Amino acid sequence: MITWLFIALCLLKVEPSLTQLASIMPQDPALIIGSSLTATCTLNSDLGLKAEDLYWTLNGRRVPSEFYTILNSTTVTVNFDKLNGSNQQSGDNLLCHNSDGSILAGSCLFVGMPPQKPVNLSCWSRNTKDLTCKWDPGSEGETYLHTKYTLKYKLRWYGQDKECQEYHTAGAYSCYIPKDLALFTPYEIWVEGSNVLGSANSEIVTLDILDVVTTDPPSDVHLSRVGDLEDQLSVRWSSPPALKDFLFQAKYQIRYRVEDSTEWKVVDDVGNQTSCRLAGLKPGTVYFVQVRCNPVGIYGSKKPGIWSDWSNPTAASTPRSERVPGICDPKSGEQNSTLRRELKQFFGWVKKHAYGCSNLSIKLYDQWRVWLQKSHKTRNQVGEPKIKSWIK
Repeated sequence: MITWLFIALCLLKVEPSLTQLASIMPQDPALIIGSSLTATCTLNSDLGLKAEDLYWTLNGRRVPSEFYTILNSTTVTVNFDKLNGSNQQSGDNLLCHNSDGSILAGSCLFVGMPPQKPVNLSCWSRNTKDLTCKWDPGSEGETYLHTKYTLKYKLRWYGQDKECQEYHTAGAYSCYIPKDLALFTPYEIWVEGSNVLGSANSEIVTLDILDVVTTDPPSDVHLSRVGDLEDQLSVRWSSPPALKDFLFQAKYQIRYRVEDSTEWKVVDDVGNQTSCRLAGLKPGTVYFVQVRCNPVGIYGSKKPGIWSDWSNPTAASTPRSERVPGICDPKSGEQNSTLRRELKQFFGWVKKHAYGCSNLSIKLYDQWRVWLQKSHKTRNQVGEPKIKSWIK
């Protein structure tokens, strides 16, 4: 019971009622890692106890007697050389005991490092309504002591410093400001780290809320087949509803993967349209698709914007190929063979450049794919296909 009382000393920072039996000096010292310390336990002379009967513990472990020095009948010291960082951020428990194990006095040792300058401070606003910031604690990071990080901000040209109140919302080193933010006016934002050994401030970041806007992922994402075309799927989605009243130019990205793969392919050239044709896919294959949004240029902002999270995945399959295995093309004359080879090369080029969401020759490409699929169905019933008839 008494032991736990003194252990709580470092957690609660209070003086227990038994401290009149003896005293430890220095009381609650704060030291840099590698420092040396000599602590002194002085008995109340009215107790009739002897210094030679006393012993020390650090975090519950008895300190060997060779580190003790008896100064007089009521005073004993203990010496620590090259101290390591504290085992607990609330401080290590140094106790002075009587020979029967009873605790006479206690002190907290704070051994660690002062905080380094916080780095990598970055912030973003969801739909211009709030602000979330995160940072890294510095190159070393670990101080071995309880270190408080405070996010501070103010309007650049006027106003008083304010402190963020909601911490750890986006990770260990983050803070969330939910409301009362001004638009069209830059803020100065910085982080202060402090512990018993000192303090350090990050570099000041200056930003306008409109320059760091992100939004919710696009909603109503649909993936569907394009008729009977076996190598295409159509993606459609809705723009973020939270920004419907804002003047901005949205950019979108799409990524997709086959069902049995974890590797995503990204389509970057979507622009601000809310639909896309994915071409060059595998027939008879299930694909998963996601979309994300970048709200660029809100109210004329020149900054690139911040990508939203990806939407929930949606899936669809391409039609299976209806080609009959083992059927060979009928032989043709030299002229038709040359023409077909040239057309094959041409449409290979069209297919390559129609990849993703490009509208380049997509109508011609669709016509060719429809014709090609029909030609495979009928090539046993008719002669050489009339290639020229569908490209007029």
